[in-house]
Formats: sequence, structure tokens, C-alpha cells
Amino acid sequence: MFFEPEKGHGLPHDPFKAIVAPRPIGWISTVNRAGQVNLAPYSFFNAFSGRPYLVWFSSEGSKDSAAFAAESGEFVANLVGREFAEQMNRTSVNAPRGVSEFDFAGLDAVPSRLVKPPRVAGVPAALECKVTEILHPKTLDGPSSVDVVVGQVVGVHIDDAYLKDGLFDTAKAGNVARLGYFDYAQVNETFSMRRPKWEKD
Repeated sequence: MFFEPEKGHGLPHDPFKAIVAPRPIGWISTVNRAGQVNLAPYSFFNAFSGRPYLVWFSSEGSKDSAAFAAESGEFVANLVGREFAEQMNRTSVNAPRGVSEFDFAGLDAVPSRLVKPPRVAGVPAALECKVTEILHPKTLDGPSSVDVVVGQVVGVHIDDAYLKDGLFDTAKAGNVARLGYFDYAQVNETFSMRRPKWEKD
């Protein structure tokens, strides 16, 4: 089949998010000037630079995570391991501002070292970030209502239990990824390939 998004697809559910998948989940913790803490998962999240470490998350519409990150200039991207999947999903609730998603999901918050937003206790890894810019991408028809929050990673936490021979063990952590619809995946198997070098191949 072929369809033009503006004209509709005729399917029971929109296939776009299932096609662009799996997507890593940025479990974003933020705090505003008043000290209110927010925790929410974003599947429009990724790293896009390794030198320096840069990550971003995208918020469709005005939401607390983007608003709090704009206020404080900081956020933490917590890694969702398989054992945290259900609690991560609970933090996607549309709770009123001021309600702690940490409490709602039965999670403990622990202080970060270099930024004000707390981390989720027990996650395999967490990235402390300082906001470098907030982008508002344009569409073919003009401005969008999307806030893309860009952060530079200033601190990295890794639970030593997930280090094996000096490498982060993604399969042991069971990194959770978002698929389409109500579907998720977890990393439980990996394979390796070395990038070819022209002079050798």
C-alpha cells in the first residue's frame, strides 16, 4: 500500500510509530523553579552526538517535562531497564502539575551530582544533562507545536552490575524500546559487526 499522511491511511491504527521503531525511551526527570518534580517517558528520544554527548527528547504540545527543562535548564534521562517497564508506563499518566510521578509509580528519587533534577533509583544508567537549546521544528505548513529539548550530558551514572569486561551490558539491562500501538520490546540478545575499512576490503 501507499498513502499520503495528510489524506489518511485507512488502517485501524496509524502505522507511523510502528514503522519508525524500535525507539529508545528517555525517562525524563525535571524540576521547575518552585521545586516541583516531574517524571515522564518519551519515545521521541535519542542521542545524536558522541563528542560531546548530546541527547534530545521531543514533546508534542506543551508538557511539563519540556516546560520544567526550559525553566531549570536541566534534565536527567534515565534508562528504562525491563524491570522498570511497568513503572515507566505508570509515569505516562496525565497527572496534574504538582503530582509526583515518582510517588504515583512507587519509585524512589535519588539526588543527581551536577544537576537539580533527581534520578530514578536503581536504573541501570542515567544521564545528567544541561539544556543547550530548545527547537521548534517547522512543517511544510509552518510552525509546529513540537518542543525538541536538546541537552549536553555532563554526568553519566552506570550501575556497576551492568558492566562486563568494561562494556555496558545492554542485554542484561534489558533496555526497553517503544514500538507502535501498545507494543514494547526489550533487548535480550545482541550481535556484533565491525565496520569495514576501505583499505582492507
